[in-house]
Amino acid sequence: MPDSINRMKELAAKLDKASEVYYQGKDEIMSNFEYDKLYDELLELEKETGMVLAGSPTAKVGYEVLSALPKETHPSPMLSLDKTKETEELVAWLGSKEGLLSWKMDGLTIVLTYNGGELVKAVTRGNGQVGEVITNNAKVFKNIPLKIPFTGSLVLRGEAVISYSEFERINGLLDEEEKYKNPRNLCSGSVRQLNNEITAKRNVEFYAFALVEAENTSFDNSQANKMEFLVKQGFDVVEYKKVDAENLTDTVKWFENKITTNDFPSDGLVLILDDIAYGNSLGHTSKFPRNAIAFKWKDEIAETKLTGIEWSASRTGLINPIALFEPVELEGTTVSRASVHNLSIMEQLQLGEGDTIQVYKANMIIPQIAENLTRSGNIKVPSECPVCGRKTSIHEENDVKVLVCENEECLAKKIKSIAHFVSRDAMNIDGLSEATIEKLVAKGFLHGLAGLFNLEKYKDEITQMEGFGKRSFEKLVQAAENAKKTTTARFVYSLGIPNIGLSNAKMICKYMDNDFNKVRNASPEELVEIDGIGEVIAEAFASFFAKPENNKTIDELLKVIEFEKEEINTATEDMAGMNFVVTGKVNIFANRNAVKELIEARGGKVTGSVTSKTNFLINNDIMSNSSKNKKAKELDVPIITEEDFIERFNIEV
Repeated sequence: MPDSINRMKELAAKLDKASEVYYQGKDEIMSNFEYDKLYDELLELEKETGMVLAGSPTAKVGYEVLSALPKETHPSPMLSLDKTKETEELVAWLGSKEGLLSWKMDGLTIVLTYNGGELVKAVTRGNGQVGEVITNNAKVFKNIPLKIPFTGSLVLRGEAVISYSEFERINGLLDEEEKYKNPRNLCSGSVRQLNNEITAKRNVEFYAFALVEAENTSFDNSQANKMEFLVKQGFDVVEYKKVDAENLTDTVKWFENKITTNDFPSDGLVLILDDIAYGNSLGHTSKFPRNAIAFKWKDEIAETKLTGIEWSASRTGLINPIALFEPVELEGTTVSRASVHNLSIMEQLQLGEGDTIQVYKANMIIPQIAENLTRSGNIKVPSECPVCGRKTSIHEENDVKVLVCENEECLAKKIKSIAHFVSRDAMNIDGLSEATIEKLVAKGFLHGLAGLFNLEKYKDEITQMEGFGKRSFEKLVQAAENAKKTTTARFVYSLGIPNIGLSNAKMICKYMDNDFNKVRNASPEELVEIDGIGEVIAEAFASFFAKPENNKTIDELLKVIEFEKEEINTATEDMAGMNFVVTGKVNIFANRNAVKELIEARGGKVTGSVTSKTNFLINNDIMSNSSKNKKAKELDVPIITEEDFIERFNIEV
């Protein structure tokens, strides 16, 4: 018994720490697969011993999230769902009753309250007892009705989610170390912003899954009728099917076949009894209601051999492990590599070259390591940076271990920072790939950022470099010349300040009247006065400008950089109220971002996925069988080429 109790305490501590990191949208210290395995082990030990320790994760609903948002206690606790991975258990649970089977969306649960037909409050689930008030943010979700026909008191629950396509779009705008791990983390951060302008730009969607209260309204004892009522009020509801014991297995299979084409993340299904009175009569345990149960996908797991770890150095010094393994087929595709995220997960799996590992796709999408069967642990964490050969060290941030190169002069840091500096949203110096930058640095032609504007003196040497003739050199020099005139925000973003994306740079510069001297001398106290800028970002920003070496680089750049005033947009807003989706290659515009900027300048909106609210899908390959084309055809959304777009809206190019 003492051994069992000690193991229960150990499991509870591990699960609590993993939950804390997970619910606060930070890094991950264990995979969902590993979490479920440890949770099930704890549950079995509690059954065996007949004992549940105080504060056990099996008795808690969620984890409190720390933030500056106001808190509110839910009128009644929001419980978790019991779960199974076996279809047979699902059928047995339903018995002779009818139920509703729907997606279990992987986002953030939100409670909405309407009075007099207007949205008056939105609160996150939080720890099940206390949530965060996010009313202003909910009002800018893509599809939440701000007014509904029903004028009585109405309370409903639903899931805020960010689609895979939107997740990829946002991550595509971020540097490697700033990227979000998955759509859920991105959604959590987006929903809980202090500045709802940021939330609005993230295209958060809301899918209702439960009607809690509708004043003086009867639903003939049917959950299905509740869902139909919500649809009539203008809500998008989670896709569901009515089931019984006869068709439940086939319906589960239908959902399983559909998941790979979905644009939204889900981690299983939910089955709820359609009979409201009977379901309520069953009551609940301290953690689970008895009228519903979750079905978790039994992941397709493939066994393979780990061939090694690839260490990828980034411009901030982080060195990230990537698992390489013999190719295997999973969910219809071939995979041969998976991110391990950090040293904590690598150590937990005890990875070693030649180990037999099991891999799967999380939510049938993202390759992950499920288990290491041989656990040799012979992978050595490099003591030297794979790029510069200088010393590495292990840092611990938010209880997550990461590997860092300590050499400020590391070539990888220079290459990454220069590549960031010249990127499209920064200084926009075309013709400088990371490979080219690496050659210029290695040959001593480029020692710092200011050197990009003084490459003329190396003309003879550079034009002799492989793949770099006279014409490409002239284009590069001209691009650098054009880049000398830029906006304050683009310049600030180009400096690669930790946690400062282009949107944050714009906010800060606008607040500082686009005066760079004000920007570089801003104190943390001044910065936190800006909506959307918290203490962590403010400290990082001020610290960057406090370093003498950074100021030396900036002063060198200011000798050649000229700040231009932002042009006032006088373009006609003939696209106001219109929604566009842009996909595929463009031939006339410089890139898809240029199309997006033009649409937004003329009052339109560009989203990542095709919905019933989309007015046009811009795709030069009208006949392709892409998911966006298929969706557009289903919804009768016009698919137009660039030429059609230009002609229709009288665009000068």
